[in-house]
Amino acid sequence: MTAARPWTAPVATGPVGSALRLPGSKSMTARALVLAGLADGPSRIVRPLAARDTTLMATALRTLGVAVDTADAEVWNVEPGPLRGPATVDVGLAGTVMRFAPPVAALATGPVTFDGDPHARNRPLRPILDALRSLGVVLDAAPGGGLPLVVRGTGVVGGGEAVIDASGSSQFVSGLLLSAPRFAKGLTLRHEGPPVPSAPHLRMTTHMLRAAGAVVDDSAPDVWVVEPGVLHGHTWQIEPDLSGAAPFFAAAMVTGGAVTLSDWPRASWQPVGTVIDLLTRMGAEVTQDDAGLTVRGTGRVRGVTADLSEIAELTPVVAALAALADGPSELRGVAHIRGHETDRIAALARELGKTGAAVAEHPDGLGITPGPPRPASFETYADHRMAHAAAVIGLAVEGIELTDVACTSKTLPEFPELWAGLVTGS
Repeated sequence: MTAARPWTAPVATGPVGSALRLPGSKSMTARALVLAGLADGPSRIVRPLAARDTTLMATALRTLGVAVDTADAEVWNVEPGPLRGPATVDVGLAGTVMRFAPPVAALATGPVTFDGDPHARNRPLRPILDALRSLGVVLDAAPGGGLPLVVRGTGVVGGGEAVIDASGSSQFVSGLLLSAPRFAKGLTLRHEGPPVPSAPHLRMTTHMLRAAGAVVDDSAPDVWVVEPGVLHGHTWQIEPDLSGAAPFFAAAMVTGGAVTLSDWPRASWQPVGTVIDLLTRMGAEVTQDDAGLTVRGTGRVRGVTADLSEIAELTPVVAALAALADGPSELRGVAHIRGHETDRIAALARELGKTGAAVAEHPDGLGITPGPPRPASFETYADHRMAHAAAVIGLAVEGIELTDVACTSKTLPEFPELWAGLVTGS
């Protein structure tokens, strides 16, 4: 784990204005690494995210026998090799590693042990493990159904049909689908339970599988059929990270400034339309041109009633905006974020309450009524998104002290410097 680094959030003294070139999407980088590791030839990952989560994924694949060359920050080269154990994988606190890598390990020969940061043992994992068992994979998990975990791979996964309750995380589905072309019978996966959250991430998974040559049928609701076949080496162009851009967009809204995310593609695999709609409803003006995706503040942040189930990663930043808005907000549809890096619903209720907002905690979200702001020590819970929320509050409230900003290295190691430069104009 990264050593904690206390930090005072800088206060904005005027409208911010900046064009940012942010690193690549964590979600796309993680999927590209897995698909490259399972391919029939070399792959290139262009403008990947180099951060703790993606470094852990690259290291996991290396541990299993894949050659991942990350020496060039702009282009990572991946050369697949025979998957083998014994091996030990550190998942850190990364949901992508703890859910995408075990199905890969099932294709290896020999045991592969998984463990990670202390809180990783509390993150949900049982549904994907039960599905793997139903497909013939032998594994040993902790009594609670999670980490530490040993996958006893034989080099072959029979595949076939499996049923899963993926209401706790779309990563349960994505983790199985990414490896499914390598299963002897492919995979027919059926979700049974409450709705699967973060549907855009599932679409990203199926799009990327098809780009690598897989045959995927997702035409029936809550059913995914992946035929057995070969995944091909590919050049992956990684988009800028939309979730990572959210606090910077929020800064434009809070200060009445403008922030442009440079190099934003005209066609995206990320849920940009949903994000634009939400930010517009909260008072922003959003445009896209050859310069990139630009968010402008209008001098007003509006309260909103919103279902965030498709963009749950943005909940902490949206909640921070709601705490600074001109009226109350209701944010719903995100019960599953209680199982993220921390229980984000409970954590946001506690920490935003410290800063002056009146916060009602619901099973699937938050009711937030802005109140007179006050300084506070904002606990980040080793969660990068909580640190982002605190930074947004700190734009307008002097004396917001983060207990740890180093946790932002999970997805954006340079966040403190980028943020300070944005706020101060340096």
